[in-house]
Amino acid sequence: MASSSVAADMELDRPNLEDYLPPDSLPQEAPRNLHLRDLLDISPVLTEAAGAIVDDSFTRCFKSNSPEPWNWNIYLFPLWCLGVVIRYGILFPLRSLTLAIGWLAFFAAFFPVHFLLKGQDKLRSKIERKLVEMMCSVFVASWTGVIKYHGPRPSTRPHQVFVANHTSMIDFIILEQMTAFAVIMQKHPGWVGFIQKTILESVGCIWFNRNDLRDREVTARKLRDHVQQPDNNPLLIFPEGTCVNNQYTVMFKKGAFELGCAVCPIAIKYNKIFVDAFWNSKKQSFTMHLVRLMTSWAVVCDVWYLPPQYLREGETSIAFAERVRDMIAARAGLKKVPWDGYLKHNRPSPKHTEEKQRIFADSVLMRLEEKRRDVKRYKCT
Repeated sequence: MASSSVAADMELDRPNLEDYLPPDSLPQEAPRNLHLRDLLDISPVLTEAAGAIVDDSFTRCFKSNSPEPWNWNIYLFPLWCLGVVIRYGILFPLRSLTLAIGWLAFFAAFFPVHFLLKGQDKLRSKIERKLVEMMCSVFVASWTGVIKYHGPRPSTRPHQVFVANHTSMIDFIILEQMTAFAVIMQKHPGWVGFIQKTILESVGCIWFNRNDLRDREVTARKLRDHVQQPDNNPLLIFPEGTCVNNQYTVMFKKGAFELGCAVCPIAIKYNKIFVDAFWNSKKQSFTMHLVRLMTSWAVVCDVWYLPPQYLREGETSIAFAERVRDMIAARAGLKKVPWDGYLKHNRPSPKHTEEKQRIFADSVLMRLEEKRRDVKRYKCT
């Protein structure tokens, strides 16, 4: 029984080599004289397989596409040089000054309010919320952000959660300048972590550690408690769990869809005419990401607030998440892929990879052996 089961698994995993060959390499009719070299020349198979591995749909989700060069002749190159001088020599210093003045004004107002109004929680929360919105507006101004918001502005009421596709940490900044959301976010080190602990906690943000499995239960409990309170800021979740390059959307985590409340989708789409807003955290720090945005001409973005969605009768949380993902993908023009974004941070074990490679290699060898036997039979006839 065990041997038959293994054989069945091998048969299912056996690749059809003809599927990997280019169409023009396959004969339309069975040849009368079949030569061994026609069967053993597997270079097209290796080429197609390597191309599929390098350019698979998962890898493309996290690939930043470089813009096509346009300074390719003597007429355009001086204009490109002039643009570099303007962006780095004029715009970047002015934007840096704007950001510095904004931070000084923010800290000068935030800390007195935070420490002196401890007995007046409602007033303090209201002022801190407005200050956070103001600081996010300063950030957007430092990129010369051109943001268009479509749909009704989110309101503060209980039993609702907002979910959005995720391209960069600036998604939160762009949404926060309009409404003071309480976001659930990965803990970060450095100055970003300082802002998380000292400032963003004032608007009710929730932090988690992706590498700590025990953190999941604590975070889930905090989410359920947050959406029940009528005075809390609206809760914002990025259910993909990682930054995707704004061309694709990976699977949504189901946690946001198990809270028993209305789910309000938000679709975010960046126009890459001036800069690609995708943040690849494995290759670039958030500071350098901001510098890249501040040295571009502008950040152009559209934000759509879509109608609230509710769990339907008989619908599972996974199906609910997929339905909301369909809405966001359709509105923002994103391609859906059936991948878990956490695979970006947690690669499969080498043992699992080697086992799959061994199965594939064995099946290829078995297929080639079958082809050799077919050649012998053709020669005999």
